[in-house]
Amino acid sequence: MKQSILDLQTKLQEVLGEEVVASKIALDELTIELKPETAFANFLKIRDDLGFEQLIDITAVDYLDFGEANWETMSAPNKGFSRGVFDFAEDENEIDPNAMDRRYAAIYHLLSVSNNVRLRVKVYPDSTAMPVVDSVIDIWNVANWFEREAFDMYGVLFKGHPDLRRILTDYGFVGHPLRKDFPLQGTVETRYDAEKGRVIYEPVSIENRVNVPRVIRKNKEAPSDV
Repeated sequence: MKQSILDLQTKLQEVLGEEVVASKIALDELTIELKPETAFANFLKIRDDLGFEQLIDITAVDYLDFGEANWETMSAPNKGFSRGVFDFAEDENEIDPNAMDRRYAAIYHLLSVSNNVRLRVKVYPDSTAMPVVDSVIDIWNVANWFEREAFDMYGVLFKGHPDLRRILTDYGFVGHPLRKDFPLQGTVETRYDAEKGRVIYEPVSIENRVNVPRVIRKNKEAPSDV
């Protein structure tokens, strides 16, 4: 383990104290978690007191069904890739995804050029139904388009952003494509209509196909004559 990472972990604890909810070193990378209500103030300290003058990226993570990937289980779950192929009946006892605690996380990748160290910061919004965190544009101006992308793809709202619009999908697009419960098959397609002079929506004209990875499970008996 690099000594510089250990020193950074110690320095962060000294500067932020109990504001650091969690701190973990893995693969010579330090990841910390901050409270959403005080994240902005702590990001200021991270920039000014710890020398992280550069924001590399902002993204998000949807932890819905985290660790329950189809290819890691011994039985086929009714989720993941399967939901795009089979029409499973809804489980009455299934937990409402919007009622989950800590479903979404905003992820910040920071670089200290002067100290040659990197830092990953996680901030979990208080609400899953409407995940909101503070914008960091006033700290790192480059965050503008990063926050718009995280909003577009995951639906995380950045409070204080001057122009929080979609950046990758169409303005009339419904939903957020990188959420784990986003449908894998669409029902409409868009194209530009030269006669109308605008983009129009139409029913999907091609056959829907979802590529499902082949999964070999140990609970399936192998053919006797091979």
